[in-house]
Amino acid sequence: METSKVIYIPKGSVSKIITHLNTKGCDLNRVDWFVLRFIGMPQSGWIDMGATKLSRGDFLYKLTTAKAALQTITLLPGETTYIFLNQLAENLNLNRAKLEWLFLKYSSRPEGVLVPNTYRVPIGITEEEIIQLLLNDSKRQMMALSEKIFGNYNEKKWFGYVALASVIQKEAANNEEMPIVSSVIYNRINKGMKLQMDGTLNYGKFSHTKVTAARIREDNSPYNTYKIDGVPSIPVCNVSFEAIKAAIFPAKTDYIYFVKNKSGSHSFSCNYSTHLNNIRSATK
Repeated sequence: METSKVIYIPKGSVSKIITHLNTKGCDLNRVDWFVLRFIGMPQSGWIDMGATKLSRGDFLYKLTTAKAALQTITLLPGETTYIFLNQLAENLNLNRAKLEWLFLKYSSRPEGVLVPNTYRVPIGITEEEIIQLLLNDSKRQMMALSEKIFGNYNEKKWFGYVALASVIQKEAANNEEMPIVSSVIYNRINKGMKLQMDGTLNYGKFSHTKVTAARIREDNSPYNTYKIDGVPSIPVCNVSFEAIKAAIFPAKTDYIYFVKNKSGSHSFSCNYSTHLNNIRSATK
């Protein structure tokens, strides 16, 4: 039998497992069902088959005895998918171009669809398997949170909040600040002001690039909030659930401005003169 070196076995009955494996091209039959019932229940999870060509007997035996070696990968809140795909390619020895192609093929959006987390994945996983795993698990988590907050999952509405949350994620110094930064965004929009936030320019490959005055002038992407109105239509990055909650439930403030202070957090203000004083204090 020909097989992937690493395969996934779902939880469930032998019949369910055989049906799943047949969708992956394994061509198992009723006799194999009896053999598996005799030799033991297949283990759920990722299985390292050890080879891509096995006798039918060895294949069935591996299903009941083998486990895949796992490796952890971490997607940090605020990181862009571009950078994360670089990490996957390097850490899991995968093809970077193929990862990006598959991500764009299966993802509903070019950014913001992955939930920051530490994932345990098998060594030997393919590009398609890792992309499908990450997208499916992230969607499941997002749907669960949306249903908890709203009672349902409306994808368009949800990703409107994710886009706003991505600005919050890039701008806030910590989780405690997130609802306050969210309030500044809402207050600026309500006053017809542009957001003018540097963090929105840390998109894609520019995730860790310092934003300069020249960059602000020259960048004509839909992320440049010095030029566009409101929140970028596409999320800037992948966001934490804390940032999403802050986007949905902003603090009630009159703040319009904020600047990073010497402690590393932000000083918020309601008028421009106080904002200028905060800037001077931060640079002394």
